[in-house]
Amino acid sequence: MKTELPIFFSPFRLDPGNARLWHGSQVIRLRPKSFAVLRYLLERPGQLVTKEELLNAVWPKTYVSDALVKDSILEIRRALGDDARAPRFVETVHRRGYRFLPAVTTPLVTSNQLSVVSEKSERRFDSQLATGNWQLTTPLIGRDTELALLRGWLDKALNGERQLVFVTGEPGIGKTTIVEAFLAQLGASPFSFPQPQFLAPNTQHPTPSPWIGRGQCVEHYGAGEAYMPVLEALGRLCRAPEGEHLLDVLRQYAPTWLVQLPALLKAEDFERLQHKVQGATRERMLREMAEAVETFTAERPLILCLEDLHWSDVSTLELLAVLARRHESARLLVLGTYRPVEMLGPGHPLRAVKQELQLHQQCEELRLGLLTEPHVAEYVLARFAVGAHDRGSLHRLARAIHQRTEGNPLFMVNVVDYMSAQGVLDEENETQPAVQIEVPASIQQLIEKQLDRLSPEEQWMLEVASVAGADFSAAAVAAGTKMTTGDVEACCTRLVRREQFLRTHGVSEWPDGTVATRYHFLHALYQEVLYERIPAGQRVSLHHWIGERVEQAYGDQVRAIAAELAVHFEQGREYRKAISYLQQAHPAAPSGRAVNGDQGLVSSRSGASVHTGT
Repeated sequence: MKTELPIFFSPFRLDPGNARLWHGSQVIRLRPKSFAVLRYLLERPGQLVTKEELLNAVWPKTYVSDALVKDSILEIRRALGDDARAPRFVETVHRRGYRFLPAVTTPLVTSNQLSVVSEKSERRFDSQLATGNWQLTTPLIGRDTELALLRGWLDKALNGERQLVFVTGEPGIGKTTIVEAFLAQLGASPFSFPQPQFLAPNTQHPTPSPWIGRGQCVEHYGAGEAYMPVLEALGRLCRAPEGEHLLDVLRQYAPTWLVQLPALLKAEDFERLQHKVQGATRERMLREMAEAVETFTAERPLILCLEDLHWSDVSTLELLAVLARRHESARLLVLGTYRPVEMLGPGHPLRAVKQELQLHQQCEELRLGLLTEPHVAEYVLARFAVGAHDRGSLHRLARAIHQRTEGNPLFMVNVVDYMSAQGVLDEENETQPAVQIEVPASIQQLIEKQLDRLSPEEQWMLEVASVAGADFSAAAVAAGTKMTTGDVEACCTRLVRREQFLRTHGVSEWPDGTVATRYHFLHALYQEVLYERIPAGQRVSLHHWIGERVEQAYGDQVRAIAAELAVHFEQGREYRKAISYLQQAHPAAPSGRAVNGDQGLVSSRSGASVHTGT
């Protein structure tokens, strides 16, 4: 007997086998027909389901009014706490039907083969660093809206409205994860493609599954191979089952492309083709591929996934622009990932192509944001078996992890892995969350690699900023670098524009009249790695210089920042000043505290993460 897997849509779980809807450990009651309507929608996430389709599926061979469908939708919305005016789950498509919005996470993505797991195995995951692609073993958290957007763009593509979508975000944000999860949903929930409006009535009905081509751009030094990721995707498609048909299309419409794939041809065919395309121009290659795409997408949709377009050759970007600009119908969805940090200069070819396409509304951009604290809590709770810790402790732990990682999925996953490997999360340890969250070596290496891309001036400025605090004023950093405040602001602004390490955080005004821009480290882990790069003796001097500058700026108002000055002077080895400011910050503290050499008075670890006002 085949077991029906549960369907997860955070924070709910639908159990088809037992006909129950769960919210955590609570059963949500639904009438049988309403349950059937919800299940039907869940099995088609992101798809428009008409009222007629629901009536035929849930009330077959029965003459009933579509008012029954409305009643069931109302009951479902009440059960889910949904609002028709601002839906999170069930969206009404005026006069047509309904669409289920969030990501449905059954089956979960757990390997490169996109295998399925049961509810019991869902709670346990192997080390994220043990796989070739860490994202594929991570449960997808906090991306329901983004997945719904991707499915909406796919719906447009299926109807002949070609789509080019750039998926972007900082390193580790989960660009590959969301693309893989989106494709996994298509494979896990088979659905019938509608007859596109642009096809003639006598056209053969399309095959009920899309071509999915994958290509990878790689960082190269010097000139790269033209069209490399597209040729890689075409080669994989032609070698796949039913790939012979694609080969026939290329022979007829794009011979200049097929000759670039000699491994797919017999020797005599290759020689004949070489002679045929001799002297072909770049313009001919672009035209041929545009026509070939339109030909085979009339029979079967194509999803083309190109990773790391920031490393793409110029020819590939030209092809994407041509495919996006043509007006002929094509059931084509191109998903291209890129990192903004790699597009540093204004002359980067991807920047120019993307801006031109955006100007004419010929592409879309999906920018992934950081995970929220509830998302981190959801991951932590999913990662560890219920009962290993009390939920309150895990929520407090999640809060601490979010503060350290700012919700970067890669950082979050590897911090949890590291803590687990160190035994911090053992069942016997019930005293969460007073744990020290250290920087895993894997994350430290990743951050160091990012820092190596910066100029020596930018690296030094960031190191001094890590002494000033997680949130700092450019004027405080100027005191440590001996640069002018304007030079520090210019350096920080360049990093902000490139989305590297920092973001702006308002303006600081000191009592002495100093006005400067405030900045904040994107992640606390960035600040800690930078702080640890500074030699111990140099750290002492930097804390001393910054402390003295801020003390001078605040004059007789120093009590407002006494705690920060206490840290700076303690780390700067000026213990008597540190004690004085500590007593001002905490008047109830004893006045006769002894100073024992180099023993710290204020912070239990480096002062890197405790400053907030300088």
